[in-house]
Amino acid sequence: MSLSRAKDLGLPLMNLVRLKGIPILEQLHLEERLLRTSSHNWCIVNDGTDVPTIVMGMSGKPAQLLELGPVMEDRIPVIKRFTGGGTVIVDKSTMFVSLICNKDDVPNVQPYPRSVMAWSGSLYGDVFNGINGFQLRENDYVFGDRKFGGNAQSIIRNRWIHHTSFLWDYNVRNMAYLKLPSRVPQYRLERDHTDFVCRMKDYIERSDFVEKTIKAVGNQFTLKQVNLKDIDSYTKAENNLKTTRLLTLEELEKAMADTS
Repeated sequence: MSLSRAKDLGLPLMNLVRLKGIPILEQLHLEERLLRTSSHNWCIVNDGTDVPTIVMGMSGKPAQLLELGPVMEDRIPVIKRFTGGGTVIVDKSTMFVSLICNKDDVPNVQPYPRSVMAWSGSLYGDVFNGINGFQLRENDYVFGDRKFGGNAQSIIRNRWIHHTSFLWDYNVRNMAYLKLPSRVPQYRLERDHTDFVCRMKDYIERSDFVEKTIKAVGNQFTLKQVNLKDIDSYTKAENNLKTTRLLTLEELEKAMADTS
């Protein structure tokens, strides 16, 4: 959609940031900063993160979710992010899309998890239109009964973030770092990780996914591309709280010792 056409329709402005290979910790710090200290809407697309990294939700417990022995032996970084949701291992084959919105700019979406989730499912329905089996199932994006996209959210005052990690591809060996969580979607049916997930590359080209996602977002917002180096001008320096953090080796060792 052209900028002039979008203005005619009165669409709200959304800043678009396109990244490639940015470390996931840096991306999460950026997102938390934009959620808390910016008044703008944002769409962040990051094509992969170079170092395999485990990312847990804010309430995740390492001993319950991770095979800590192999994780520490192989020196896999473990992050606790500022949003809820489950645990994932991400790498260069993971694609990330994050949407940070003002409540008033998406008036048909209530600032509650289910409403935001339903809106995102509709948006990605446009992206995967024509691909058999796509649906939002519980809190996951799936083809058929196999997951390829995991979501997490944070809702504060009049703003919210909905971010997704998409499995373009995955290394089976990396899945062995993750335990089967005690709480799983009903449709998982106790399947292990490799039987539960699928590869997005079997359904859509990588570049097509990015362009169709940007087009789908552009149907609801006037998009303005912003470079990473220019983001400081959109945020406030005060109250730049970072709750996303890298867990230390000592923390992982203690978590393992406490379960022994």
